[in-house]
Amino acid sequence: MVIQGSYRTFFQSSACLNPIQLPFHMETHLWYMKPGEVKCESLIKQYFDMLSPCERVKVLEIKDEKLRRSALLSRVLVRTTICRYQNSSQIDPRTLNFQKNIHGKPEIDWGCTNDSKPLHFNISHTSSLVACAISSSSQIGVDMEEKERRVVHDISSFAKRYFTQREVGFLASITDPEAQRLEFLKIWTLKESYVKAIGKGFSGAPFNTFNISFQSIEGSLLTQENNFEVVIESVENSCYFDSNWQFILLELANSHFAAICTEKPSAFNGGGVSSMKLKVWRTIPYVEDEYVSGTDAVKFICGSG
Repeated sequence: MVIQGSYRTFFQSSACLNPIQLPFHMETHLWYMKPGEVKCESLIKQYFDMLSPCERVKVLEIKDEKLRRSALLSRVLVRTTICRYQNSSQIDPRTLNFQKNIHGKPEIDWGCTNDSKPLHFNISHTSSLVACAISSSSQIGVDMEEKERRVVHDISSFAKRYFTQREVGFLASITDPEAQRLEFLKIWTLKESYVKAIGKGFSGAPFNTFNISFQSIEGSLLTQENNFEVVIESVENSCYFDSNWQFILLELANSHFAAICTEKPSAFNGGGVSSMKLKVWRTIPYVEDEYVSGTDAVKFICGSG
């Protein structure tokens, strides 16, 4: 994709971010970028100028070029995405400040500002895809893994190190190595989204303290139809565990597994049967936005949509 020269001065021009209405109750928005589509060096430079001094240092410390660009774009995507939902205030992405909770999860620091709109966000990135998930009614976690990712060690040994006995048994029951690898990636992605949603991360909520399983109305294992849900259960009443969460698992951009975790309605409104709904956009901030829900770029595996 060639980015036209008119975008070289977008900060000073009339170019702006398309405003988006805040997600409705139990609705999640997902924005993603493909680093390989951002080829204009002047645009990359202006993206870099959008970062805080601390963010710039952290990005420059990354030696691998692909990972460095992915880290840059993940920060740009967060800043520009948040500003889309603050359109009445016309917030400049460069002015946003962030803070971290005690486990290191980033949050928006609005300071003394009283006119900001409430939202929660989370990010995930690989060398080939960057994503930011947004919710206005729930804490949220998102994780992605490349479908072609290869596990360096034997999957069974790796799973025994990090997963529960039930999950290890599930993977061991899959005789086809390729199918086993894909199921491993799905479970890993779901677990990551959960620990990110609760704000504790891997160290604060070890993967072997909770089970991830798939339950359908037929009682079968994973299928290609969206007729089952992800179930999370504690291992021996773990103190790390909180069951009030729901998931969406999907294939994104035909290249990644993506998992999104949000609170169940009963966790914050006293009940209800609402389930998570998802809207997805592909973007190059200040250049183009494309709504991709309902296209081949978004394929639901399980959960609502």
